[in-house]
Amino acid sequence: MGDDRIRQRLVVSGRVQGVGFRRYVERAAHRRGVAGWVKNRPDGGVEILVEGPRTALDGLTADVRHGPPGAHVLDIQASAAGGDEPLPRPFAIHRG
Repeated sequence: MGDDRIRQRLVVSGRVQGVGFRRYVERAAHRRGVAGWVKNRPDGGVEILVEGPRTALDGLTADVRHGPPGAHVLDIQASAAGGDEPLPRPFAIHRG
């Protein structure tokens, strides 16, 4: 019983910049009702910090693995993320 919300960090590698990947993740996260953010990494990957029910996070991970047209996801490194600061709701794109 209780709250089954978890917080997870996803680091996505492959052709995931310059193909609308962050916007794709933002839309998928809104559909799944999760909180968090997505941003480009200097190494060419994308980082996602997300919080929500396990089933929603599993679904978002599947969405991320598929990606938008033009993207090619090579790998997703998922790890538990600590912290109790509130994450953006609705889900947001971090720029810069």
